[in-house]
Amino acid sequence: MGYSMIRIILNGKKVADEDVRYAVSVLREEGIDIEVRVTWEHGDAQRMVAEASDEGITRIIAAGGDGTLNEVVNGLALLPKEKRPQLAILPLGTANDFATACRIPFSPLEALRLAVEGEAYPVDIVKANDRYFINVASSGFGAQIVADTPASLKNFLGGGAYTLSAVIMTLNYSSHEGRLIADDIDIEGKSIAGVICNGRQAGGGQMLAPFAYIDDGMLDIVVFMEFPITDLGQVIAEMFDYEHSGTYIKRFQKRWVESIPQQKRSVNLDGEPYEADRIRFEVLHKEIDLILPKGCPVLKNSGSGS
Repeated sequence: MGYSMIRIILNGKKVADEDVRYAVSVLREEGIDIEVRVTWEHGDAQRMVAEASDEGITRIIAAGGDGTLNEVVNGLALLPKEKRPQLAILPLGTANDFATACRIPFSPLEALRLAVEGEAYPVDIVKANDRYFINVASSGFGAQIVADTPASLKNFLGGGAYTLSAVIMTLNYSSHEGRLIADDIDIEGKSIAGVICNGRQAGGGQMLAPFAYIDDGMLDIVVFMEFPITDLGQVIAEMFDYEHSGTYIKRFQKRWVESIPQQKRSVNLDGEPYEADRIRFEVLHKEIDLILPKGCPVLKNSGSGS
């Protein structure tokens, strides 16, 4: 692949980042021609993906946080498959959950080297009605835990902070009536949260689906049903049991699932808000080519690079 066909789509908030500027200058001094486009407002990244495709760019680098990555993924999904550039990630956000699970380096120079020299693997994305995401969609209290779990608690308890925060929040969080359907399931009742996972984690390192893969053609779905306070011990046990579906925490894998809330609910798609009367989530198998390190743990078929 020609180096001249690489372009960075950089979140405008990171334009003055000295580490990024240094990394780009180092690679340019080595003879690698990397172009940079800077976003100014929402929608720019998606538009820049289309422009890159029209100009024959074969590899783009999403430089920013999970929101920037989400916008770039949406831009790629709207292109004909044969016109989609390969995607690489330069993680510059506060959470970088998807990049972390993929073990993409956080050092801008190391991340750019991987982006330029690394191998592309076909990976899944998820369609949610007319929108797309690559990591996690969440609703109910699950969409709030990211903001409401104190940093001090995360540092003290590690990944358990998500669990503890979730339990605390469920005690005061109102449930919502709704229905979830897929091939052979039909769950109707009151739930307090739902998570649709392509990736494994969200909320700054909180593990949601530790056995998820981004190239297996499956969604890992977790539903938190309403529970009585007398069963709190059972709920906590089910939270830690990632391998089984319980009475109050339902876990299953499906290629598609449809959420039909009785009242319209807000959903976060990779942290980006979305609202609809009903949402069909459908995995698009091996839809985009993503640059990943060798031995990436979220690849089930790690030998199938393209």
